[in-house]
Amino acid sequence: MNSQSEDKKTIAVLGGTGKEGGGLALRWAHKGHKVILGSRSAERAQEAADAMNATLGTTHVSGATNTEAAAAADIVCVAVPYAAQRPTVEDVAPALKGKILIDVTVPLVPPKVSRVQLPENGSAVEAIQKLLGEDVRVVSAFQNISAHHLTHLDEEVDCDVLVCADDAAAADEVVGLAEEIGLTAWNAGPLCNSVVAEGLTSILIALNRRYKVPGSGIRITGIGGKSA
Repeated sequence: MNSQSEDKKTIAVLGGTGKEGGGLALRWAHKGHKVILGSRSAERAQEAADAMNATLGTTHVSGATNTEAAAAADIVCVAVPYAAQRPTVEDVAPALKGKILIDVTVPLVPPKVSRVQLPENGSAVEAIQKLLGEDVRVVSAFQNISAHHLTHLDEEVDCDVLVCADDAAAADEVVGLAEEIGLTAWNAGPLCNSVVAEGLTSILIALNRRYKVPGSGIRITGIGGKSA
């Protein structure tokens, strides 16, 4: 486990005003990281940050535009809808050099979000690594974690996290960030493997609808000696 307990980061969450990004931001801030919510509207981001600080009783969260948030952060997390993924990354690309970019993107195509519809070239996250080049270490993670669970700080999240990256050290760092907020995470190999997690999300949405549950998930079995 790569614990961050002695090394708090500044984490920008682009799309932090949304449910998934907001849930991750809340949990990271709860563990003492400085979190900057990024949005196209700095005012909207600050309003969301104020609400999180009120919940946590701290001042760990602030709001900014996406470009300001990315520039000020050690690690950047993109948690925006698929249609906004590439434009958002292109806008902040100059601020990402030398940093880890955690991409939570799922290629959902409304209205049929319970049907797997991957991009022609496979992984949506791998496409971002190709766009940014070797100066940015792109990590795919958190696609299969329900925002419903993340926003309840006292709730155990009954779902594992698959972390994929071409840079193994970057993947391990994100595994550590996941474990720190109470999740069980696994280094699942190179970034091309992200296609599995991206496609699996639509299956989980279909299960949620069929069985009327708020957040189905996955567990990796057969590997002993590790817990969240």
